[in-house]
Amino acid sequence: NEWMLSPFSLFPQVLLLAFAEDLECIPGFQQKVFYIEQPSEFTEDQPVLNLVFDDCQGNNKLNFEVSNPDFKVESDGSLVALKNVSEAGRALFVHARTEHTEDMAEILIVGVNEKHSALKEIFKMEGNLGIPRQKRAILATPILIPENQRPPFPRSVGKVISSEGAEGAKFRLSGKGVDQEPKGIFRINEISGEVSVTRALDREAIANYELEVEVSDLSGKIIDGPVRLDVSVIDQNDNRPMFKEGPYVGHVMEGSPTGTTVMRMTAFDADDSSTDNALLRYNILKQTPTKPSPNMFYIDPEKGDIVTVVSPVLLDRETMETPKYELVIEAKDMGGLDVGLTGTATATILIDDKNDHPPEFTKKEFQATVKEGVTGVIVNLTVGDRDDPVTGAWRAVYTIINGNPGQSFEIHTNPQTNEGMLSVVKPLDYEISAFHTLLIKVENEDPLIPDIAYGPSSTATVQITVEDVNEGPVFHPNPMTVTKQENISIGSVVLTVNATDPDTLQHQTIRYSVYKDPAGWLEINPTNGTIGTTAVLDRESPYVHNNVYTALFLAIDSGNPPATGTGTLHITLEDVNDNMPSLYPTLAKVCDDAKDLRVVVLGASDKDLHPNTDPFKFELSKQSGPDKLWRINKLNNTHAQVILLQNLKKANYNIPISVTDSGKPPLTNTTELKLQVCSCKKSKMDCSATDALHIGMTLILLSLFSLFCKSFP
Repeated sequence: NEWMLSPFSLFPQVLLLAFAEDLECIPGFQQKVFYIEQPSEFTEDQPVLNLVFDDCQGNNKLNFEVSNPDFKVESDGSLVALKNVSEAGRALFVHARTEHTEDMAEILIVGVNEKHSALKEIFKMEGNLGIPRQKRAILATPILIPENQRPPFPRSVGKVISSEGAEGAKFRLSGKGVDQEPKGIFRINEISGEVSVTRALDREAIANYELEVEVSDLSGKIIDGPVRLDVSVIDQNDNRPMFKEGPYVGHVMEGSPTGTTVMRMTAFDADDSSTDNALLRYNILKQTPTKPSPNMFYIDPEKGDIVTVVSPVLLDRETMETPKYELVIEAKDMGGLDVGLTGTATATILIDDKNDHPPEFTKKEFQATVKEGVTGVIVNLTVGDRDDPVTGAWRAVYTIINGNPGQSFEIHTNPQTNEGMLSVVKPLDYEISAFHTLLIKVENEDPLIPDIAYGPSSTATVQITVEDVNEGPVFHPNPMTVTKQENISIGSVVLTVNATDPDTLQHQTIRYSVYKDPAGWLEINPTNGTIGTTAVLDRESPYVHNNVYTALFLAIDSGNPPATGTGTLHITLEDVNDNMPSLYPTLAKVCDDAKDLRVVVLGASDKDLHPNTDPFKFELSKQSGPDKLWRINKLNNTHAQVILLQNLKKANYNIPISVTDSGKPPLTNTTELKLQVCSCKKSKMDCSATDALHIGMTLILLSLFSLFCKSFP
């Protein structure tokens, strides 16, 4: 059942006759690659095939090593099974070593179809001759070299043969590893065709080299080739398995069924994945802690899956020493055999909590005391929960289920302690109820698992006692409003206030006082609460805003210490026509040669309210003398215009003007408008050195003249 890749063994008569003169002893296996058909079973102590190894120096201290420990090589080169083996994998590697050399042979285990396919691929069977024919004169059989060979170097690894036999013909080798990086690994004897390697190879760096061989004559002309020469590096178990994806953390829910998968551990081996050098097996070396069982978990030796192996009862987070387990996982190559290399990693497994314990109050009844009128937290309700803290299975949610019709109480969870903080949010009144009883339940944020329910311990009663406090009197209503006319007589009654004491059981008396009276207009009877005026109320006062005057009063009970209540009084003041209108502006200027004799537009204003303001009536006082000098025209309800009837000389003139409002009775105010007549030249107005009050002097002279005439008829 054995057959070889080498053409020497397939067709020895043809090739040995052709190349007998070129054959010489090459150290190592005389055949490096074998193909054998996969039997149903390798029988114990039955030879599988014969290997021929020759170091060309007597094979002193020859030793064989087989990659599969179920096989060995006898001293005569026979490969035998140490026991009945039904599955040996896809390949076996035999390593031979003597004092002078070492080599590697590969035994490929294939089916019948694979054998014929391999032959056709290698020898390119042609025609019906039934004999393989090399297309070229160069015979370059594949070379297999074990990695990590020890010195000395260079060492022979194969030979290229040419059938041309031309005189002076030379072999030349090229490709990656020769004249391409990495350069200088391989070289060829240009005369004999012997191929040698100059240093140890690393399969994990480069697994295959594709070289080319050609033959040239003395002149350098290529007479054959190039022909491909394949060099394969045979793997050795020189890489430990490595865990590269850490940290490894897995989670499993407490109470999970036996066989629940927690996580998968995967190691990497840089060796050839098609050999046992990279065939990994997993094992748990150590578990910490070892309770409640030293074997809480199992790892699938081939897949690396970690699963639980204890019953769900033992996988109880609340009874464990710690919810965290650490497993030291070992990965070993060579299928887990003792000769395999190992690598380790730590897997951390966390036992996750599920809500299998309801929260329970530490007491069935809690007590609290609160003063009436006070808000805030009055008691903290404590609960116990065996589930994992800071999870939804532990965090408590409190609900008041009875005794809170007025929504005076609220309860919230303290996120640090998980306690229920019961608060008063609406002030309590001792006189209404001195005692309150609340029924409170507690649940978790997460729902309980189906077979667990909340019990009686998940509800509690809170008894709340309200303490009486001396409360201040209360004004009714508050604020108080009243409407009065301004300017009412001093001593007039504004309002009688009413304040009551909420402490109905204490029978206290109340006295009144003024708290804030910005204008000082009011007083209050300390006994009966009657408010009167001490000054005239003025709607136009700066203390009045939007016609409203505001004052504050106190009601003080006779408690010890006394309590005070504050009442607010808003007085809306009705307007009275008590303000004369005012005129603006009171100064005007005009040029003595002005063409436009409209001197000024006058406006009137009044502090009172409508209808005690506009429309205003504007009038000039009676003008003396033969000629009228000005007149006033009304423009609208609030404005009028003064117009000169002729140009006047440069002087100052005082014009008396009266303005009357529309109140009942109306009020009139007379104001003098000062008119300056100035000289105007080159767009400049000069009002200096005007004659002294020209109109005033004229009036004086006229008066004196009149008196003189009366004295001398």
